[in-house]
Amino acid sequence: MELGPGPCALPPGTGTGTGSGSAAAGPCAEMLQVAEEAFRGGNFELAAEIYGSELAGLPQPERGLCLRRADALARAGRMAEALDAYGAAARLGRLRPEELRELAESFALSIRDKELRLPPWAGGGPGGAEGEGLGDPACCRPPELFACPLCRRLLCEPVTLHCGHTHCRRCAEPGDCGRCHRPRRPNETTPPAAAAAAASSPPSAAARPRVNVVLGNLLHKWFGAESRARRLRAEGDALRERQELPAALEKYNQALEMAPCKCSLIAQRAELCTLMKNYQQALHDADVLCRNKPHWPAGHYVKAKALSGLERTEEALKEFLYCVALNPEWSSMKKEAQKIMCEMFFPAFENVHDSLTAPFSSRTSHTRLKPAFLSSINTQSAVEDSSVAGSSKDTVFRLTKTPSQESDVFRSSDSPVPHHVLDLYFEDNKKSLGAILSSLPGVGLKRKLSNDMRDLQSLDVPNKIPKKDADVSPENTAVTSSEIPATLVDASDFECSLCMRLFYEPVTTPCGHTFCLKCLERCLDHNPHCPLCKEKLSEFLASRTYKKTVLTEELIVRYLPEELSERKKVYEEEMKELSNLNKDVPIFVCTMAFPTIPCPLHVFEPRYRLMIRRCMETGTKQFGMCLADELKGVLSHGQRDGYNTANIEYLEDKKVEGPEYEELVRLHDSVYDQAVAWFTSLKDNMKVQILNHFGSMPGKEPEPQSNPSGPAWYWWLLAVLPLENRAQLAILAMTSLKDRLIAIRRVLIFVTRKRPR
Repeated sequence: MELGPGPCALPPGTGTGTGSGSAAAGPCAEMLQVAEEAFRGGNFELAAEIYGSELAGLPQPERGLCLRRADALARAGRMAEALDAYGAAARLGRLRPEELRELAESFALSIRDKELRLPPWAGGGPGGAEGEGLGDPACCRPPELFACPLCRRLLCEPVTLHCGHTHCRRCAEPGDCGRCHRPRRPNETTPPAAAAAAASSPPSAAARPRVNVVLGNLLHKWFGAESRARRLRAEGDALRERQELPAALEKYNQALEMAPCKCSLIAQRAELCTLMKNYQQALHDADVLCRNKPHWPAGHYVKAKALSGLERTEEALKEFLYCVALNPEWSSMKKEAQKIMCEMFFPAFENVHDSLTAPFSSRTSHTRLKPAFLSSINTQSAVEDSSVAGSSKDTVFRLTKTPSQESDVFRSSDSPVPHHVLDLYFEDNKKSLGAILSSLPGVGLKRKLSNDMRDLQSLDVPNKIPKKDADVSPENTAVTSSEIPATLVDASDFECSLCMRLFYEPVTTPCGHTFCLKCLERCLDHNPHCPLCKEKLSEFLASRTYKKTVLTEELIVRYLPEELSERKKVYEEEMKELSNLNKDVPIFVCTMAFPTIPCPLHVFEPRYRLMIRRCMETGTKQFGMCLADELKGVLSHGQRDGYNTANIEYLEDKKVEGPEYEELVRLHDSVYDQAVAWFTSLKDNMKVQILNHFGSMPGKEPEPQSNPSGPAWYWWLLAVLPLENRAQLAILAMTSLKDRLIAIRRVLIFVTRKRPR
C-alpha cells in the first residue's frame, strides 16, 4: 500500500546548507530520477543508497536530498540512520512537522506489524477513512438494520424522510438523507450558504421531523435498555453542543448505568472530560479502553488527548502512533504525531549554525524541549567523541561534516531512565533508536498489544476507576444480537390502522404515522389530513411520490415472512379481480365516449379517483363509460367502494365480402364526401370551436373494415353532430358498418336541410 507520494522535486524554500555549489557540482538528475522510481516501487534501500551517494559527492550537503534520504531510510526500517539524516536536514533549515510524514508512517506501520501483529493495511471498513477513526467498536454497534446511516449508532427518535430512509432525528435535522442524499423534504433545494445557516441554528418545532411512531415503539420494545441509554446519550450530545458540559457529563453517566456495552460511551465521556480539562478522569477512562479494546483506535485517541492535556507529551506521542498504526488513513492523528516528533527530536536545530557545540542549557531560547526530557535522552552514535567540551552533566549536540560520517549525539550522564533494546524493531539500529524511544516515560514499545490480558493489565492506571466502568471487558460486555428474539416479534406491531391488516408497501407521513400505501392514498382522496392525528398533509399530498418506508418493509420481510406471504397473496387476488375486463369492470357514469376519439375528463370525486388509480395499478388502464341512464346496455351492474361496476361484453362490426363489400366501399366514400362538405359549409367560428374541442377530422381510410370498430372519421363525426345522447347511443350500439353509415347519412341530410339560410 502506498500511503504517500514518493520523493519528488526539492521542497520549496530548501536548498544547500552553507552555500550553493556550481551547476556542475550538483546532484545527477538521472540518478535522482532512478531513486524516485525506486522509492515509488518500494525499493527504499536502493533509494537511500542513491541519495546517500549523491550527497557524498556534493561539496556542501543539500537539505532536500537529506530529507529524501531520511524518508527512504525511514521506510526501509533503518530508523537510527533516518533520525541522523533528518538531523542533518534540520541543521540546514528548521524542520517542519509535515516533513516528518514518512517517519511517522514508518513508526506506525512498524508498530502495526511487529507489536500489534495486524495484517497489512487494506483500507476501508469501519473506522477506515479519515473522519471515521472514532467509529464504535463491534460490540457497541447495533444490528445493521437499526443503525442510523449517518452516526452508525442505534436509531434514536427515528424519523423517516420523504425518500423513505430512516435516521436519528438529530442526524436528520441538518439536511439531506445519509443514504440517497436527497433533500429531507420533497421539492426542497437548499443553497450551500442557506444550508450552513440552517445547520447553525436549531430548527423550529414545526419544522423538526416527527418521530416514526411504529419504529419508535419497536425500538423501545426490542432494545429497551439500549434505547434508553441511546436517548440519554443524544441528550448529552445536545447539551455538549450548547457548551453545557456538566449537564452533558451527567447524561453520559446516566447512560453508562444502563447501557449493555459501555466502550463507546466511556470514550465519549473521556472526550468530554478532556474538554472540561479534567484530564485525570479522562485518562482513567482511556486506560480502561486501551486495556480492554487494544485494537480500537478511539481508545488510544482519547488517551493521547488526555496525556497531552497533562503535558505528558512523550506518552501522548506513543498513543498518537498507535492511532495511525490501527488506522493509517487517519491523517489528523498522523499530523499530531509529526508535530510532537518535530518538537521532541529536532527542536534544538533552530539557528544552530552559530553555535554547534554549545550545551543545551546555554541555548534554552532556541528549544522547546522540556528539561526533564532532555536529561533522559541518551542516543549513542556509531562515532563517539569523548573530547567534547563541557561537564558530564551537559547535554551536547554534534553533527559531523560529511554525509558518510553524519550522526546526532544526545548525551546525558545522569539520565534516570535505562536504555532498553527494541529487539522487536530494527535490529540493525538497536542502540541509537532504542535509547531515544525507551527514554519515553511509561512507553515501553516492546509491550505487545495482543489478546494476552496479563500484559494489558500491567498498564499503570493512576488512582482508581469507578467500578461500574472498570468492569468493562471483552468477557462481560453485552454484544447486541443481530437477531430479535421470536417472543418479541408480534405482527400486531406492524398493523395498518386503516385496513387492520399487515402493512403492505408501508408509507410514513411527515407527522410520523405509517399506513399501507393504498390505504393512505384512498384516505387522501377524501381529505388532505392524516387519518390519525388530523395534521394537514397538503405538501405531502402535492408531491404524489410516496416512498415506501424502507426499514419497516425490511423488518417485515425478515421477521414476518409467512404473514407477509399471506398478505401478498390477498393483494394479488384483489389485483387479479380488479384486472378482469369482463366481470365487474369499473364504469364511469358521466357522458358518451366514442372509439378512438379523445374524451377529456376532470376526475375529482374520491370514488372515481380510486377507480382511476386502480386501473393504473392493475396495468389494464381501462374502464367503461356510459350515460346516467340506468346503465342500459350492460349484462348486469353493481358497485365497488362507491363506484359502479358492470359485467359487459364487447361489440365488433360484422365484416362483409364480395358484392356486399363493394357496395359498402361506395357507401363509405359517399358518406365521407357528404360529411366533409357539411363541415366545410359551417361558419368559421363554429368550426374553430369544434376543432378546439375534438381536434381535426380523421382522414378517409382505404380499407373501411380494417379497424374492428370501424373508420375513425365517422366516430369523430358522430361526436360532432348535434344529436341527442339517445340517438348517439343507438348508432354506437350498431354492429353493422353499413347500417351505421346509412344512419349518419340520414342525419347529415337532416342537419343540412334544417340549417338557416
